[in-house]
Amino acid sequence: MERRKVDILCVQETRWKGSKARSIGTGFKLFYYGVDSKRNGVGVVLKEEFVRNVLEVKRVSDRVMSLKLEIEGVMLNVVSGYAPQVGCELEEKERFWSELDEVMESIPTGERVVIGADFNGHVGEGNTGDEEVMGKFGVKERNLEGQMVVDFAKRMDMAVVNTYFQKKVVCLRKLRQALGGQVVLPDDWETTAEVIRETGRKVLGVSSGRRKEDKETWWWNEEVQDSIQRKRLAKKKWDMDRTEENRQEYKELQRRVKREVSKAKQKAYDEMYTRLDTREGQKDLYRLARQRNRDGKDVQQVRVIKDRDGRVLTSEESVQRRWKEYFEELMNEENEREKRVEGVNSVEQKVDKIRKDEVRKALKRMKSGKAVGPDDIPVEVWKCLGETAVEFLTSLFNRVLESERMPEEWRRSVLVLIFKNKGDVQSCSNCRGIKLMSHTMKLWERVVEARLRKVVDICEQQYGFMPRKSTTDAIFSPGEVEVCAGEKRNE
Repeated sequence: MERRKVDILCVQETRWKGSKARSIGTGFKLFYYGVDSKRNGVGVVLKEEFVRNVLEVKRVSDRVMSLKLEIEGVMLNVVSGYAPQVGCELEEKERFWSELDEVMESIPTGERVVIGADFNGHVGEGNTGDEEVMGKFGVKERNLEGQMVVDFAKRMDMAVVNTYFQKKVVCLRKLRQALGGQVVLPDDWETTAEVIRETGRKVLGVSSGRRKEDKETWWWNEEVQDSIQRKRLAKKKWDMDRTEENRQEYKELQRRVKREVSKAKQKAYDEMYTRLDTREGQKDLYRLARQRNRDGKDVQQVRVIKDRDGRVLTSEESVQRRWKEYFEELMNEENEREKRVEGVNSVEQKVDKIRKDEVRKALKRMKSGKAVGPDDIPVEVWKCLGETAVEFLTSLFNRVLESERMPEEWRRSVLVLIFKNKGDVQSCSNCRGIKLMSHTMKLWERVVEARLRKVVDICEQQYGFMPRKSTTDAIFSPGEVEVCAGEKRNE
């Protein structure tokens, strides 16, 4: 695919059992489906840059599957099919065409469709009477399976594309359809924050903004790269001069590349095994597991959504408006609540100033490696600055406490959408909204939280937002009580 500059490829007779997606080669991902490792199986191979555009994957059977992609605002459906061969039962052939019809009928009008399939039929030479669906450059005489292809093209207003130009007989038959279509604190915070950001840009640089890909070629080394480069040069040399000497040289370099790759992998795995007991080794193992889990998912990112009426929204403005509408309704929904007891006495007293040791403890509790909020200042900055940061933050937090105002940057957040891995990926209700807030503001919250926990009595039955407790423990407990009660009754 890389050599021929193919970005999307439909494959048939994969003979891979399972319903998964996996990375293959360098920069490609295969979505496949098969129920038997000895027959049939279909799949679609995508170039890595298009994987993030996948919106939906439908696996109908081991003969039909489809992918929906959004490319530059256009909805593209790629269908891979594998028709029964000549000699198979008519019932099996009719079932295939019925499945293909159902897939086509489920595609909304206005979306583009491309079918790459092995129909196991010949549409024949010439196009008399079928000019609207095929050209003159078919192959052989038309058979029953070929007639089914022509009938399907007429029924779906499609065309057998490669009959419109001369090409090798061995080339695949393809179908394509084009359907119509506030008050801010003084300058101490603002100035400090801007100095930190500017220093970071100068010293560390600015990333591209794309998500880092945890490639599984972490074992790559210079020896492998050198061997592959020499093999490529030998291949070019053999293509230009097809002598036996050049062929043998190319074959020998092929074998050498395989040996170098095997040695590099083994060396990398040995090093990883020796590091497993260390924190760095555990991170490497987690990174590999995370990447393999991500590669196995059909849809990795929510790009387009549906409105209230089920229509797909593709433009950035319409998608943002829909998300705003959805979260406004979700966050402002009024539910029944317990009425507050009237006449509760409020207590006013002097609040002690925040001490350095409080900030130091809160800073120690903050985890590193977390996504930053809108201010782009990670907590690692304060950790690296040490006591200088503790002094500055203590002064800053006391000013917030005295003025009862916080910096405007702390009030903003970034809403990130995470698919729940269930239901329609284009439905807003199937995505979870996670807010990314300023790390400095979260540090302030930890200082306040630590104070509140000392003066507020919390019952033992409280499980949410409690250290070393989980709501799953509370859910599990009634079940355990019921089981124990049942055992006692049986006794």
